[in-house]
Amino acid sequence: MPVISYDLPDRFVAGAVGRPGERTFYLQARAGRRITSVGLEKFQVTMLAERLEELLDEVLRRSGGSAPVPAVTPAELQDDGPLDQPVEEEFRVGTMALAWDPEDERVIIEAQEATDEEGPEPLTAEPGEDEPPIAVLRVRITAGQARAFAERALKVVSAGRPPCPLCGLPLDATGHVCPRQNGHLR
Repeated sequence: MPVISYDLPDRFVAGAVGRPGERTFYLQARAGRRITSVGLEKFQVTMLAERLEELLDEVLRRSGGSAPVPAVTPAELQDDGPLDQPVEEEFRVGTMALAWDPEDERVIIEAQEATDEEGPEPLTAEPGEDEPPIAVLRVRITAGQARAFAERALKVVSAGRPPCPLCGLPLDATGHVCPRQNGHLR
């Protein structure tokens, strides 16, 4: 399994490319001139940011406040810049995992390549033939970097189309059929 690994990268962010309603979301890690971008869905960005916050809060709670986990994003780690160019998708993310390494006091994020679940292997496969390799992006970051990542990720997600005040679904510039209006104009 090919693993693309970053240990304390210079930058690890979530970002989006495109207009609201047509955006493509990415996780991007950079160390020096090496850049890795992986594509994922908007809901995956949201879930990752929320779970990171929960993980950090739990580590802080269990340590009684002694863990090196900031309660809020350190100002020097805030990053509102655009994604590094070029944005070239290495793979689409399927499964993600989070962990806290208590020895190194680091957050570990793994994003695994999505696979096509097509059922059992075809009968034409050779005996003993391995499955095709699945790519993994593994990033190890500090708790402060994780707080900054989560804060930025939630900003990126919320920067899309504004929600309808009645139903909460995204409003399109081309129009919006609101299910709460049941076809009636107010």
